[in-house]
Amino acid sequence: MAVTVENLEGLMRKTTLSIPWSDIRSQVAARLRNTQRRARIDGFRPGKAPMRMIESMYGASIQNDVLNDSAVDMFYRLAGEEKWKVATLQNLTATEKQEDENNFTVDAVFEVIPDVVIPDMSEKEVERVCSDITDDDMERTIEILRKQRAVFNYVERPAQNGDRVIIDFDGKIDGTPFAGGKAENYPFVLGEGRMLPEFEAGLIGMKEGESNDVSVTFPDDYHGKDVAGKTAVFTISLKNVAEYNLPEINEQFAMSLGIEDGNVDTMREEIKKNIEREVKRRTDSMTKENVMKVLLDNVSLPEVPKSLLSQEVSRLRSEMEGYFKSQGMKPEQMGKLEDSFFEERAKRRVSLGLIISEIVDKNDLRATDAQVRKVINEFAESYEDPEEVIKYYLNSKDNMQGPIALATEANVVEFILSKAKVTDKNITFDEVMYGGNIQA
Repeated sequence: MAVTVENLEGLMRKTTLSIPWSDIRSQVAARLRNTQRRARIDGFRPGKAPMRMIESMYGASIQNDVLNDSAVDMFYRLAGEEKWKVATLQNLTATEKQEDENNFTVDAVFEVIPDVVIPDMSEKEVERVCSDITDDDMERTIEILRKQRAVFNYVERPAQNGDRVIIDFDGKIDGTPFAGGKAENYPFVLGEGRMLPEFEAGLIGMKEGESNDVSVTFPDDYHGKDVAGKTAVFTISLKNVAEYNLPEINEQFAMSLGIEDGNVDTMREEIKKNIEREVKRRTDSMTKENVMKVLLDNVSLPEVPKSLLSQEVSRLRSEMEGYFKSQGMKPEQMGKLEDSFFEERAKRRVSLGLIISEIVDKNDLRATDAQVRKVINEFAESYEDPEEVIKYYLNSKDNMQGPIALATEANVVEFILSKAKVTDKNITFDEVMYGGNIQA
């Protein structure tokens, strides 16, 4: 019997399934017998209730389940045989007129994946990002690690840049207090720019126990609109001055970084390996983003399945809500997150998913077990107990989906790079790690 498919709006399609009543009755009978064996009904020993009673109690529900399961099974079997690119099965509805006494007919409405045509990539240009790590990069990284482990020691001298100070302050504009203008026991480091320059300048040279009135003019573009462009007078009382002390690069410092024997040379080797791994991860990510942009710009995909778009919007909303909750926000504080807020990003994700899937299928780029294991090993390297991380992924199919996707995407990136016109762009360590903003 020929299979017919009706085109509905957009990517929606409809076909009619014909399920033999003999198959339905056979499955219903089998499920009724199974239900009879398990049923516990007052007045009867387990499994001994009459079949007529079982049919009366459960027959209609079981038949509905069988009809639905049979229709779903038949649809996906037919979709495989006919090679339909199904995005989602939208709904199953019994046809209004059941004209064939031997078969139960069902209308199946489904959404398809659009045809994705990948153009010739040989004339497309892609930037591959790379970066070389210098000795200076190593030393500055070690300095950052020292600063992260610095301690502040109390000193009895005037405050200077680099000191941590603890202050009380009370600000007024035209003699009137304003919101956010007052604090007690407020700590910050002079010279880091956390406070306005005039405010910090007023503290330089002050000693513990001294007070000073400092005039501060807020910038016109200050984030606090109520005070932007206005001048305030702050009464500042200095309560504590502490000197910034960096740890020496020695055995104790190495041990604080996880080097058990405290060997400084081993510490440097480990730091270099960690930097190299992080730089590679970030430059690979930049290259991948360049490849994905080229694909999005050059693959025509005017329409994406609405069902997949809706699923991605829901996923993005759940991710954001999860993030808000992790930051201590309550549901009522989040406000309503409208679909429109996520749609552009969701469309990009879905489009890329369809494009990548097409490239993978046409060029046999599915990740191998070895490639997936390599991704997992790279994840594990940055953890204290790599074996535990590896077990976490290998012991669950769900956990494996992330590494499989990353390994597959890496194959796609390498494939496109092998076809396109590639330009190597060498960027500095600071551009890789800090977007060009040097961290001293």
